[in-house]
Amino acid sequence: MAFQSKQPQSSLRHPSIGGSLSSSGQSSLLATRINEKKVELENLKQLRDLSGDLATQMQALEQKLATLTDGTEAVAAVLANWHNVLRAINMASMKLPKPKGVDDEVEPPLPQTLVRIPSQLQEI
Repeated sequence: MAFQSKQPQSSLRHPSIGGSLSSSGQSSLLATRINEKKVELENLKQLRDLSGDLATQMQALEQKLATLTDGTEAVAAVLANWHNVLRAINMASMKLPKPKGVDDEVEPPLPQTLVRIPSQLQEI
């Protein structure tokens, strides 16, 4: 395999070096290249704008996830306490006297109310 070096296209940059191309050919090549660069610039501007929009959306998502995390921690704290609440209800129900004359075949009665909260405010 022979190593081939690529010649730089200096004829487009320095018209005095590449005298074989006509000036109209060079100007059309330059115009084509300028148009390509303009299209590339427009694409880069669109990319910049879209990247900015994406960054804004990601920041909004970050805020929503932070809110969701805080809510999840609150729910976890409440759920962690349910075991203790149910255990306290079970312990209190065990201490209550069982009603006499109730058959096991019939639905068992509901447990006694453990906490009584007045439904109307009493005037002092």
